[in-house]
Amino acid sequence: MDTTYRSDLRELNDVNFARFDAKLEQRLAQFESKLEQRMAGLETKLEQRMAGLETKLVRWMFVFWIGQAATTVGLVLAVVRLR
Repeated sequence: MDTTYRSDLRELNDVNFARFDAKLEQRLAQFESKLEQRMAGLETKLEQRMAGLETKLVRWMFVFWIGQAATTVGLVLAVVRLR
């Protein structure tokens, strides 16, 4: 009777573990899917923000270059007039 009880208990544990394992696999797959969706959304937002930042940076670079060119031209003209 003791061995019969052990084998029945072992079978019951195996069945329960198989069910648990299947549920765990399913939940992990769902979690992975949600995580991939969220990551894709974050990636899209990051790309948009980076594009906006790039546009602002290029604008400021042109402002800087124009200012530097004007300053250089002014200095050259000032030196030429002094001679």
